[in-house]
Amino acid sequence: MRRRVFVCMAMAASLALGPVFAQEVSPAVAGDGSIHAGNVTLPYSSAASPEARAFFPKMLAAGSKAPPITAPIEQSRAFYDHMNTDRAHRMMAMYPVKTHRETIAGVVTDVVEPAQGIAPRNAHRVLINLHGGAFLWGAHSGGLVESVPIASLGRIKVISVDYRQGPEHVFPAASEDVEAVYRELLKQYEPASIGIYGCSAGGVLTGEAVARLIDDKLPVPGAIGTFCGSLVDMDGDSAYVGPLLNGAPVPDHPLRLGDLPYFKGASATDPLVFPGLSPTLLARFPPTLLITGTRDMAMSSVIRSQTLLSQAGVATELHVWEGMWHSFFSDPEMPESRAAYDTIVRFFDRHLTATGR
Repeated sequence: MRRRVFVCMAMAASLALGPVFAQEVSPAVAGDGSIHAGNVTLPYSSAASPEARAFFPKMLAAGSKAPPITAPIEQSRAFYDHMNTDRAHRMMAMYPVKTHRETIAGVVTDVVEPAQGIAPRNAHRVLINLHGGAFLWGAHSGGLVESVPIASLGRIKVISVDYRQGPEHVFPAASEDVEAVYRELLKQYEPASIGIYGCSAGGVLTGEAVARLIDDKLPVPGAIGTFCGSLVDMDGDSAYVGPLLNGAPVPDHPLRLGDLPYFKGASATDPLVFPGLSPTLLARFPPTLLITGTRDMAMSSVIRSQTLLSQAGVATELHVWEGMWHSFFSDPEMPESRAAYDTIVRFFDRHLTATGR
């Protein structure tokens, strides 16, 4: 007999969007990364790196320690802040940067610059990062995790936005904060020289923010990146198969954005929530980079978003990493993470204008 229980998915260790309702008994995860579900064994991908194979069970074990969804928000934020602070320190050891806090248009941000200096070609370019964390956590430390390697490898300034989140705030508060920062940056940078990117909840917010900019008749940025979260709701095969491939049962009720406190009262038919619902909006989107992995529960939504953008005539790149889980590049030691960083850096370097005002 099946019963509905809250399970905090192990993918939360990689900035997952949150919990699912699941069956009572979870599959077992072996030390070699294989998943044992009843009489079926799902081996870890032979196409992934040895480093990823070794890290995968450790990632799942770390995620299993996450507080339950019913825990006080302060407890969850403390857990993920500790996890992300550790990641950020590891990243800074590999990718040297300089950071400082700065309030822009009333919004707190982290400004991350390469320790070796901004490259001359990037003197008039800037990236905005929107951190992941279920629209509940990830401020500051999560933003550093997503900003440090890109700033260092790309030799470009990255501004990570501590946007308002749930449960204290609801949609469209985060979109408003991103627009406020963007408007301020337009005083210094050409729109074609600004890029916006984010992972998980930040990938969703990137699409929502661009839709809001279009709706408010502002010029769109030169390029964007939506990683492990994109322009449509969580659905499709990966919403069911992804949890299983990460040692969780097939869910009774896959996660939907509407399940998150931040989206309380938001309409599931609002294109400012799901830009993929509006071909007219999508047609005005800038070139878009989409990243996911074959074990990411958001993979189907990311692939669907790329299809819709392409149908709307938008230039897109879709990169799917074999054997990789939700927000896999939040941990810097794997070759797949470095490949993702390089892909992000190259994409923005190709698409952002290098000239200033």
